[in-house]
Amino acid sequence: MKTVYVGMSADLVHPGHMNILEEAAKYGQVTVGLLTDKAIASYKRLPTLTYEQRKRIIENMKHVYSVIPQDTLDYTNNLKQIQPNYVVHGDDWKSGIQKETRQKVIDTLNIWDGKLIEVPYTKGISSTLLHNALKEIGTTPEVRQKKLRRLINNKPIVRILEAHNGLTGIIAENVSHGNNEFDGIWMSSLTDSTAKGKPDIELIDRYSTLNDVLEVTTKPIILDGDTGGKPEHFAFTVKTLERLGVSAIIIEDKVGLKKNSLFGTDVKQTQDSIENFSKKIKIGKSSLVGSDFMIIARIESLILKAGLEDAVQRAQAYIEAGVDGIMIHSKEEDPTEIFDFCDQYKQFNTKVPLVVVPSSYNSVTEETLINKGANIVIYANHLLRSAYPAMVKTAESILKHKRSKEASNTHCMSIKEILNLIPGTK
Repeated sequence: MKTVYVGMSADLVHPGHMNILEEAAKYGQVTVGLLTDKAIASYKRLPTLTYEQRKRIIENMKHVYSVIPQDTLDYTNNLKQIQPNYVVHGDDWKSGIQKETRQKVIDTLNIWDGKLIEVPYTKGISSTLLHNALKEIGTTPEVRQKKLRRLINNKPIVRILEAHNGLTGIIAENVSHGNNEFDGIWMSSLTDSTAKGKPDIELIDRYSTLNDVLEVTTKPIILDGDTGGKPEHFAFTVKTLERLGVSAIIIEDKVGLKKNSLFGTDVKQTQDSIENFSKKIKIGKSSLVGSDFMIIARIESLILKAGLEDAVQRAQAYIEAGVDGIMIHSKEEDPTEIFDFCDQYKQFNTKVPLVVVPSSYNSVTEETLINKGANIVIYANHLLRSAYPAMVKTAESILKHKRSKEASNTHCMSIKEILNLIPGTK
């Protein structure tokens, strides 16, 4: 019997997939190369369903003889192993990101005189529209919470953007550039406090803002937990966040009245002892019901000029205490001390995901951070920092001109755009 290879993502199975499989079955025995989560995340968003969930669906579909993993967008390795007589694919890959992949398929098939069969695109079906429809429906706490670990396991770096209210949550959820988008949301204590006109000293109730963002987004959320408070209180915080579907909390190893780390040694800040902070980590971990919520330790040694050796020692101790991630922080514009830590961290026998926040050393690219071993990059305060100057300019313009025309024409989006911005406004 002739053999046929069909490469698929099959995140949201629709009639287009069925048409491809029906056409493929006309040529022989069908093997589906199912793209892994990592392969799909390399060129677009992480799939809604896991690889195992998608595999179970596809292998139970009519016309499918077997399902094997395809670990990359490139078909070459699988094709050389199977050497199928045919590859069947929709004709919608002749341009765009998959154009190069298509040509490699043709070149590989030519080695053994295989043929590419292209099926006309099924009109009226769009995976993107289906995905957007699912986003409008929303998500569940369990699904949202699990996604951060899936992202860490399947993307070279997880990109997180700050939000401090529902509107900025919508921006983090929906803004994209080409195939790039933000993977999750950072609930910053600095921007949340500032947006409420309060100092960043662990003063405000974080749950009202958190609820606003949870209601209008589906992406994983990492909460800035400051010091975590007293260990006994931290246990209840962890329980609450886990129940709400938050994916992680980051707590810093300091004690006393919260002062923003970017003040450095200009204000009095006291670092907790390794023993006490490790105890807090253990108490937090022991209070968890499931295994998906992450507790991430933020090391302040470089901020407080305690040195690289102290930062490395603390990272090792916190990992031994059971922490799920390490965040290394610096207020220097030169990233050398961060890179030095990363180089040391690579030598650890036991590692957890590494988080960086390049607010000060902002010239460093994501590619460089990936090469240094970072797993998560947080853009921690940029939406608020960009919004405030724009609002001040608008207010000044109204005062200057004694009318709003200049401000409206120069600095403002239209009222129509505002009305269309939020679903359900009409």
